[in-house]
Amino acid sequence: MKNELLEDLKWRGLLYQQTDEEGLEKVLNEEKISLYCGTDPTADSLHIGHIVPFLTLRRFQQHGHRPIVLVGGATGMIGDPSFKAEERQLLSDEQIAKNVAGIRRQLEHIFDFESENGAMLVDNKDWFGEMSAISFLRDYGKLLSINYMLAKENVASRLETGISFTEFSYMLIQGADFSHLYDKYKCRLQIGGSDQWGNITTGLEVIRKTHSEEAKAFGITMPLITKADGTKFGKTAGGSVWLDAAKTSPYEFYQFWINTADAEVINYLKIFTFMSREEIEALEASVQAEPHLRKAQQALAEEMTRLIHGEEALDQAIRISKALFSGDLKALTVAEMKDAFKDVPTAEMEKADKNIVDFIVEAGVSSSKRQAREDVTNGAISLNGEKVTDLAYEVTAADRLDEAFTIVRRGKKNYKMVKFI
Repeated sequence: MKNELLEDLKWRGLLYQQTDEEGLEKVLNEEKISLYCGTDPTADSLHIGHIVPFLTLRRFQQHGHRPIVLVGGATGMIGDPSFKAEERQLLSDEQIAKNVAGIRRQLEHIFDFESENGAMLVDNKDWFGEMSAISFLRDYGKLLSINYMLAKENVASRLETGISFTEFSYMLIQGADFSHLYDKYKCRLQIGGSDQWGNITTGLEVIRKTHSEEAKAFGITMPLITKADGTKFGKTAGGSVWLDAAKTSPYEFYQFWINTADAEVINYLKIFTFMSREEIEALEASVQAEPHLRKAQQALAEEMTRLIHGEEALDQAIRISKALFSGDLKALTVAEMKDAFKDVPTAEMEKADKNIVDFIVEAGVSSSKRQAREDVTNGAISLNGEKVTDLAYEVTAADRLDEAFTIVRRGKKNYKMVKFI
């Protein structure tokens, strides 16, 4: 009998590799299981490229299974070599602890930790931190041959450029993680991105060699998410799109999703949101029949911003977006203005009262005094959302927000932030 959850994952394009499709389908039809996904704390925040396996883990939770979320305090000290061009820089204990804390906070937005099948958060440093090197080598090192490990694509890809014994040992450590969770929590399934296939199958091999024939565990991976043109997903001109609001504000986060291309938006709705098949298919019809309304993009931006940052942050992001579209900046707070215009062109100026014509020429908003006078008299210039049409207007401290900046708009969409030094 087909399993509803696995069929949904297939429809969403979230099943890339499986170790035993029939076996897993049978288990999921007959019982509720524990399963896990892990991440190493290489930074103090996840970015959106990291979250597909965790969102998939959440789908299992919605079907009654118990998710185990592993933040690798131990493996983060080693570094995963999988398909990396070169060795990672080792992090200090203090930096790893800080990163673990940051990631934990973000995962609490995604998972339900309170219900009967509430998620569990674990750190592999808790079982590896006190283990001696000799104990590890005796208990796990003898389980896998060098030939087995060299045959794994994630290791083989590094042989030309070189791989240290530290990183070479990573897959065995992650394999031991799976075995530990299998023993302690009856964890039957590991999921991860497609780059984790070698590590996941190593875990299954460790379980096979340390348990009886009755032991049965599984692994599945999700495909690498790319844009329609094949380029890397989750990057903007400013860099990665982070889950941490201090790195990528809720407004920037919202804008990333709202700017999704028509060719990509339905795929992203399937992969990233928990919207039903019927809802997504209705939005797909809208993309085809009325693409100018951008209903699918709006739904995607709202669902993702609400999930990661909450309802209040979503409301703020929508308010900023509407204010910018209408030009009514007076509806925004100073903090919201600073956020909204973080990436617009800037000019620096000393704090001094200036005539409006001199001000916009010095700021590079108008190309000459003649042009500046035309722009002012034609009503094309606004300061902080207030239109200025008087050529005698003096730009003073009253126009400096937080005594730090002024937002100048020329025409409908040309903004500039003047920073005062």
